[in-house]
Parts: sequence; C-alpha cells; structure tokens
Amino acid sequence: MVRLKEHKELTESKAIERFPAPARVYIPLSQHLGKSCQPLVKLQDQVFLGQKIASAEAHVFSPIHASVSGKVVGLQDWPHPLLGRSPAIVIENDGTDNRPSSFVPRPSKSVEELSPEEMRSIIFEAGIVGMGGASFPTQIKLNPPKPVDTLIVNGAECEPYLTCDCRLMLEKSAEILKGIGLVVKCLGVKNVYIAIEDNKPEAIRLFESAVHGTPYAVRVLKTQYPQGGEKQLIKKVLGREVPSGKLPFDIGVVVHNVGTLLAIYEAVYLNKPLYERAVTVTGSILSNPKNLLVRIGTPISALIDYCGPLKEAAGKVIVGGPMMGLAQYSLDVPVIKSTSGIVVLSRKEAVKPIEEFCIRCGACVRDCPAGLMPCMISLASSAGNWALAQEYNVADCIECGICAYVCPAKRDMVQQMKHAKFMLAKTK
Repeated sequence: MVRLKEHKELTESKAIERFPAPARVYIPLSQHLGKSCQPLVKLQDQVFLGQKIASAEAHVFSPIHASVSGKVVGLQDWPHPLLGRSPAIVIENDGTDNRPSSFVPRPSKSVEELSPEEMRSIIFEAGIVGMGGASFPTQIKLNPPKPVDTLIVNGAECEPYLTCDCRLMLEKSAEILKGIGLVVKCLGVKNVYIAIEDNKPEAIRLFESAVHGTPYAVRVLKTQYPQGGEKQLIKKVLGREVPSGKLPFDIGVVVHNVGTLLAIYEAVYLNKPLYERAVTVTGSILSNPKNLLVRIGTPISALIDYCGPLKEAAGKVIVGGPMMGLAQYSLDVPVIKSTSGIVVLSRKEAVKPIEEFCIRCGACVRDCPAGLMPCMISLASSAGNWALAQEYNVADCIECGICAYVCPAKRDMVQQMKHAKFMLAKTK
C-alpha cells in the first residue's frame, strides 16, 4: 500500500447539495454485477418517481427504478461509463416527482417487526447494490451461504479526490447507524467495526461519540491506498486474510460501504428505491467543485457545467476515482448506481507518460496489495501468454493501479492485467 496525494481539500468541506433533476434521464439497463435487466415499460408510458422500470429473471441482478416521473421517450443504446454503450431507458421529466401513494415511510415499530427475510426482500426490490463501486447486488451479501460473525463498515474512501462518503458520514450518521442495525439483524453478526481512515478526523469523532455504549467499535486506520478494498480492509481491521479465489464470507466477514448502508436505511425505513446517490464532482480546473445528490441517469456533462465554468480545457474526464476509475469518451454518459465521483483533469494532468522497458526494480511487487508480481503478469499479457498470466494469479488483481503508479518505467501494467483477465474469461 502507498500514500497518495489526496486532493480531497477541493470538496471535503462541501456539504452535499441536491442537484436539480434534469429534463431527461438516460437510465442504463446494466448497473450491477450480474445479468442485465429488461425493460418493464414501453415507449410513451407514463412512469412514477421510484417505479420499477426494468428487471430480469436471474439469481444475480438488481432491479432498476425511474429517477424522475414522466414519459418514456426512448429505449435505445446510449453511452455507458463502464461498458462503452448499453441499452437505456430515456425518460422525459414532467417536473412533478409524482410517486405512487403506496410509497410512504414505514413506522419504526413496523421496521422492528420485520424478519431478516422480509428485509432482504425490501432491499432487493429497492434495487440496492454496493455503492462503493463494486455494484454487487446487496441482497445476496445479506444472505451469505456460510455463517458470518463480523460486519465491517467501509468508511475508508481511500481514492484521491473523492469525498462523498466522508460527507455522508458527517451528514447522515444517524441513518447510517440505523442501516448498520438492519444489516446486523439480517446477518446475525456479533461484531461490528466501523473503519475510517485518519484523514477524516471529524467523521471519526462523530462516530466514536455515536457508538458509545453500543457493541459497535470504530477502527481508525492509517491513511493508505487501496485500503478501501474488501480484502485489504479485512486484513487491516481483523488481521484475517481472504485466501486466493475465496470471498470475505469464507472467513466469516461481510463488508458494506457507508453509502450502501444509507441506501438500506432509506429502502427499509423510507420505502425509497435507489434512484439517486451522492457524487463528488471535482478537479483543479473546475471553478466550483461540489458534492452533489444526483438522480440516476443524469448526464455527467450537466454536472460538470453545474460545477463550472472550467478554468481551462479539460484533458480527461474520469468516472470514479483517478486510480480505479475509467476515462470517458463521451460526456453523455449518465450517473449510475456505482458512480462515486467525476474527476476533471487538465491537459497537463492528463499527459500520458512515455512507457519504457521494465528494469526489474521490484517496486510493483513490493507495493502490490494483493501480493502479486505485476511485472511478470504484464509481460506475460503483452506476449499473449494467457496461461502464464493465469499461473501468476492475474485473477487476484484488484486493478488498483499501484503497480503503474510506482513503476519508474511508467509501464501500463493495469491495462495489461485487465486485458489478460478479459482474454482468460473469453476462453472459459
């Protein structure tokens, strides 16, 4: 793990501001790990805010909901922040945010009477996925195939620039704690650790005070990247190591991001599907970087304009953080459930360094959080030797970007890792 220049000062003091719902939203049918959804609506249909508009017949998927009320005006391919292009439902906003009369908050007493199975069903129907970027359907993590004894709340937010999770911890701590309580009931865990990096002192103080007298504990972690990864967080908090090819529940642990816990609270207590999320919109060339509460399907161009004007021409726009996020070819791409940030870089910041030959220095091996040999995997990948890349455990790569960051030869190792994993998946 390494310490990166954080750039969080641009937005860490900016309270989350509600972004006005756009005139049109472009809601992709693929916003989660698993099978893509199919539309439940057709052209010219009128939809409510929060109405389920897409679903699938599969075990691993998450339903999708309208983020505005209005008319369906398109069922078409549209730019996607992760997939290039993807089918999307286009809704023209009628400006009323009309919701069904059945969508009313549940009384606290009714929530207390819910069984774990009933809560999982509510969370599934609300379309909740991992909000830290992984986008794994949450209801599956709440029903692990093996007993678990520990819940780790991920408040690390280790990516540079991003601060929306920190703001959620400061502004929605009570709701997050109620979300934790719901997850504890679903999982039946005995231990709860709230993990926060030491660059968030206000959040640490707030949660230490809030959990006083409860069985929950705050774990203050030294600020490092990529500490927010599940396996890395488990190792730091518990000293347990998730074996290669295994998942956290194999060692009795479940990890949930603070944003996910807030969404769980809103689904169960407020009867609110996941149709909006907090997003950090930032960069040194933005005049007014902000943390925004944004409707799913909002084009990122609208967010950049809202936080502008730009001080100079943009060289690159990244959805996510600068280490694990993806550069975009179009500003028409919409915010999806896993969009934690939009980072606008200047041309100088986006300059691609000249790649040189590997000098066998071992820096990538020393700093790899997964204990891999990135230099050897990338060389195998560049030679098209997928079997050798597999032998070096390329599947364990979390694509954090540290290898490329520390490489003095500026080699594109992350891209080689991704390519090897893609080619191996094609041969299965």
